[in-house]
Amino acid sequence: MKAAPFEYARPETVGEAVDVLTEHGEEAKLLAGGQSLVPLLALRFAQPRLLVDLNGVDELSGIRALDDGGVAIGAMTRTRALETDPLVRDRLPLAHEAAPLIAHRAIRNRGTVGGSLAHADAAAEMPAVLVALRGTVTARGPAGVRKLAAGDLFRGHYTTALEPDEVLTEVRLPPLGPNTGTAFVEHVRRHGDFAIVGAGVTLTLEQGRCTDATIAVIGVADRPFAADAAVAVLVGQDFGEGAAHAAGVGAAAALTPTSDVHASAAYRKHLTEVLVRRALLLAARRAVG
Repeated sequence: MKAAPFEYARPETVGEAVDVLTEHGEEAKLLAGGQSLVPLLALRFAQPRLLVDLNGVDELSGIRALDDGGVAIGAMTRTRALETDPLVRDRLPLAHEAAPLIAHRAIRNRGTVGGSLAHADAAAEMPAVLVALRGTVTARGPAGVRKLAAGDLFRGHYTTALEPDEVLTEVRLPPLGPNTGTAFVEHVRRHGDFAIVGAGVTLTLEQGRCTDATIAVIGVADRPFAADAAVAVLVGQDFGEGAAHAAGVGAAAALTPTSDVHASAAYRKHLTEVLVRRALLLAARRAVG
């Protein structure tokens, strides 16, 4: 099939993009990397009257260091940059590790960080990275600029808190504390597929005791699942194989995944238990290393 007819706009600034969205509302659709939107257009699952191409908005691209040790990533930054940028490698090892798991290199060369977050696929890696790192996003609309925490951004399958007249402009990821390790692991049928289940974690250890942790699981709910109950099992406890196993069991117990052609609900719960445990043990080795 071919896309239904649409009009096309190519703004050069965020302000121009917001003006176009304000004028056309839900009849307009933003185009970032296009790796998810273009197939939807071709199948006519999406039929906007106006396509607003953000690829001419240079201010939306780039990665920069923040004074507090964190990193700011422009929404139009290509996912491939997370693999190659030394600042990401040094300050955001979780994002650096997750990036090569996203589809294939050709996709990562075009797909954008902000586009992935705004698309809000429950099996995608970038939303889990945002949740695990307790990041925030900045959105700009006719009412001005607002910030959204990771836990407030995702509302459900392909649904976010972004308004139709807002543009996601930047992602901010805070610095990791000392003695903190991270890990991202996932299970796929073959490389480049969406994960059946994946887990991104951070783990902070002080003299062998867990003082902080985050666990984000993908492929098991309608959004990245923050396994807060499993984190509660870890914090304040001496970390080891037993603690990692208990956290995996806790994360799986809190889930009610659905079955589909790729995996049953029971298999997804089993994978959650296994992958959370593996990710935590790997993060622990990195925390002390």
